[in-house]
Amino acid sequence: MAARTCSVGIADTLAAWARSFDETLGRMLAVNSSDRDVKVPGGEPVPPLLAEAVRYAVQGPGKRIRPYVLTRICELCGGTSQAAAPAAVAIECVHAFSLVHDDLPAMDNDDFRRGRPTCHKAFGEAVAILAGDTLVTLAFEILATRTADPTIATAAVTELARATGWAGMIGGQTIDILNEAQAPDLALVIEIHRHKTARLFEAAARLGAICALADNSRMEAAATVGLQAGLAFQIADDLLDVTGTATEMGKAAAKDAAAGKQTYPAAVGVEGSRRAAQEAARRATQALEGFGPAAEDLRQLVRFVVERKK
Repeated sequence: MAARTCSVGIADTLAAWARSFDETLGRMLAVNSSDRDVKVPGGEPVPPLLAEAVRYAVQGPGKRIRPYVLTRICELCGGTSQAAAPAAVAIECVHAFSLVHDDLPAMDNDDFRRGRPTCHKAFGEAVAILAGDTLVTLAFEILATRTADPTIATAAVTELARATGWAGMIGGQTIDILNEAQAPDLALVIEIHRHKTARLFEAAARLGAICALADNSRMEAAATVGLQAGLAFQIADDLLDVTGTATEMGKAAAKDAAAGKQTYPAAVGVEGSRRAAQEAARRATQALEGFGPAAEDLRQLVRFVVERKK
C-alpha cells in the first residue's frame, strides 16, 4: 500500500494508490467478497443485505484523498504504510458513513453520488442508515483491534472520535442544517467548513503523525496541512456546485443555492471564493516546508484539491 509519486501527475498517482488501498480496505472490512455468506473476523455472520450496502458505500469510486494524506504523513514522519493502514481504513469508513447519511432525504436529499445512485436509492433509507451506522462503528473496531501499539491505538481512537463527533464533523453538519435559508454569513461559513469537512482532513494528517509517533513539531505541522487542505477542498466544492455540471461531478449541481446553504460563493462571490481557496492552499503548502522534497506529492495534491473538476 506504499504511496509513491510518479511523473504522470498526482491524479494518476492517486488512482494507482487507490487501487492498492482498496484491496486493504476490503480485506480489513471482510466485505471484499461477493459471497452472501459474509462473516466478520470474529466469525459472527453478517446480514447479507447489510454487507452488500456497506460494500456499495465504501468501495464505490473515490479518490481516497484522506487515507492517502494519512499514509503519506505517516511515512514523512518516519513511519510505514503498514503502520498507517488501520487508521487509513478507519478514516475512509468514517468518510463513507458521512456521505451515506449526508445523502439521505432528511439531510441533503441527493439521488446520485460519484455517478451512481446513492446508498438509500439503491437499498432503501433504513438499510442505508444502518450501513452508515455499521461503517462508523467498524472504524473504531479496526483502530482498536488492528493497531499493534496500544498507546497508538488509544491516541488514534481519541483523535478520530473527536474529529467525527459533536465537536467535529457531525457538529459541523448540524450547524449547516440549522442555518439553511439564513442570510449568507462568512463567519458562519468558516465555522461550518472548519468542522464539517476540514476537521476530518486535519484528523487524517494527525492520525498519520500519531501512527509514526511523531514529535510535537511534526504533529503541529501535519495538523495545519490537513486543516488548510480541508478548507481548500470544501471551498473548491462550493465553487464546483456553482460552476460545475452534474456530468463532471457525478452528482447534482447547483443544489447549495437552491437549499439556501451557507457557502463561500453565497458569502463572498465566485472570485472571493477562489482567492480563499488559494490562500488555504498556500497555508497548507507552507506547512509542508518542514517535510522537505519528499513531500512534493502532497504539494501537488494541495494544488489538485483546488483545481479539480469533480
